[in-house]
Amino acid sequence: MDSRTKLELNEKAIEAAKRSLDDGAVTPSYGPWRDDIVKLLNDALATELVCVLRYKRHYFTAHGIASPRIAEEFLEHANAEAGHADRIAERIVQLGGEPDFSPDHLSQRSHAEYDESKDLRDMLRSNLIAERVAVETYRQMIELIGDKDPTTRRLLEEVLNDEEEHADELKDLLDE
Repeated sequence: MDSRTKLELNEKAIEAAKRSLDDGAVTPSYGPWRDDIVKLLNDALATELVCVLRYKRHYFTAHGIASPRIAEEFLEHANAEAGHADRIAERIVQLGGEPDFSPDHLSQRSHAEYDESKDLRDMLRSNLIAERVAVETYRQMIELIGDKDPTTRRLLEEVLNDEEEHADELKDLLDE
């Protein structure tokens, strides 16, 4: 086999991309994984939204001598998680899916749990657990997606990086 054939584009796939214009960026080469990826993304969306709610609650209810600084960290994380949710919802739409923002479905699909702790250390611990769960689920999603959807994989890698930073920040606050 000539080494040039390894680097040639698939002309059939290019021709197929010229049809089904209503699918936007989703070409036939996305294959059978698109629906599975949309489901994974909707679960991630639910997780991010539950995290926003948990962080917001903790932001508003944190009390104690260290609470102003920690509450500000909770607010920063809530805003970051909301940004993740927006990016994930946008990707779901790009893939031809519908982002599920239904409050009735959030806790059912979320990998993280909502928390109503009143103690500052318990709040930190709950958020650290949620960030570690997010890290693990994003790592698994990235592995599952592999090369099936490089755009989604890159998005999830960026979110994973943020989640790892959040976990490190929370761990540092717990250690103080």
